[in-house]
Amino acid sequence: MSVDGDRTDRWRAYWNRSALAYDEQMNRFERLMAPGGRRWVCSRAEGEVLEVAIGTGLNLPVYGRDVRLTGIEWSPRMLDLARQRAQDLDVPVDLREGDARDLPFPDASFDSVVCTFGLCAIPDEQQAIAEMARVLRPGGKLLLLDHVAGSAWPVRLLQRVAELITIPLGGEHFLRRPLPLVRAAGLDVEESDRFKLGIIERLAARKAVPPLRDSQ
Repeated sequence: MSVDGDRTDRWRAYWNRSALAYDEQMNRFERLMAPGGRRWVCSRAEGEVLEVAIGTGLNLPVYGRDVRLTGIEWSPRMLDLARQRAQDLDVPVDLREGDARDLPFPDASFDSVVCTFGLCAIPDEQQAIAEMARVLRPGGKLLLLDHVAGSAWPVRLLQRVAELITIPLGGEHFLRRPLPLVRAAGLDVEESDRFKLGIIERLAARKAVPPLRDSQ
């Protein structure tokens, strides 16, 4: 097995072990750092929606009832909890085990792609964003919410110290910044906000619609 494969398997095992405690940890974090963040993202999703790194399904209660939702998650244990939540809430969703770096969908399959607090722990976030852009239809929306590198250097220093523990343990990064990667993937950023010392960022970007060819 390659070093990368061994590391990825170790991180997946960590998130499997953490699945039962995940909701409580995230609820505490979001009450302090990102209240309303999930609703901001999910209220903008429409049509055929893919949620990448759906985790335990914390976004399921805040989607509009008219969306047609598909979710992928690489942790089987988290996916089990998402299935149970979907059943309890009576939310129709197609849940699949999968890797954000190699999405199992054809090009231009979805009107919206959502990822909340997931890119921080995907081994290659640039590849994941490229895949999200690939499966978006022209005119479709990419909607992200995550913790990112803070605005001030003392904050980034503390985040770097935290990464000395969190990256080896579960592959979780604190110094990433998805926004320039979204632009590099060719998407137009329409909305973006940073708050809580720049640690939390949410954004909405759109995939360009190719110009119509002149038929003459």
